[in-house]
Amino acid sequence: MKDILQEIVAFKRIEVEQQKQIVAPHDLYAKVERLMADGINARSMSHSLAGSPYGIIAEFKRKSPSKGWIHQDAQPMDVVPKYAAGGASALSILTDNKYFGGTLDFIPQVRQTVDIPILRKEFIIDEYQLFEARNVGADAVLLIAADLTKDECRSLTRTAHELKLEVLLEMHSEEELQYLECEPDMAGINNRNLGTFHTDVANSFRLAEKMDTDAVKVSESGISNPKTVRQLHEAGFRGFLMGECFMKEQDPGLALKQFIDAI
Repeated sequence: MKDILQEIVAFKRIEVEQQKQIVAPHDLYAKVERLMADGINARSMSHSLAGSPYGIIAEFKRKSPSKGWIHQDAQPMDVVPKYAAGGASALSILTDNKYFGGTLDFIPQVRQTVDIPILRKEFIIDEYQLFEARNVGADAVLLIAADLTKDECRSLTRTAHELKLEVLLEMHSEEELQYLECEPDMAGINNRNLGTFHTDVANSFRLAEKMDTDAVKVSESGISNPKTVRQLHEAGFRGFLMGECFMKEQDPGLALKQFIDAI
């Protein structure tokens, strides 16, 4: 099987260059500078997770490469406010269109209606995407170790912090734990191998013992049982990124509330 992550990143490089032709980098950067000069601050996702008894990062995700459409007709304004009302500590919004059915426009659609942190979940390989995230009202961005060299990750993390964005660094293996040197705000362990799609929550438990970091620990993917959240919390995790568990239901917001009640 071809590694889907390589395919996505190759397409993303083309997509970003095309977007730069639509909105020139200097225009976007100038807009973000004005926004920051106006004192519009981002929210701290790491603090929200660390201070919550649940730490659920509820994800708005309509599609995936492995499952196809999960909830094709779902609209962010119907789901995301219910996530916030249902007790989510933070939100994850997928902005990739081709593979996940998302769009960057989803973030400004909901930004004015929710007051909890929003993560731009994207395959970020260029600082331009960080400026896009800040411009639309995201509070944090995802960086994936498997997408980047350590120098690229360090540079993007530095730029994100200059833009007052927090960074959730996603790692899949013990080898990738060295990327913690880049000093992210949140250290994520993805339980799904993006090459094979195999999911195993044991990956979080295995790597938790090897993570030497002060960053807030986040377990991602494959979580569907409240008991698993309690066990992961005991292992030191304070954030739990969940999408399909809720999005496959007719009412994702209600599914989230029931899950938190069960915790």
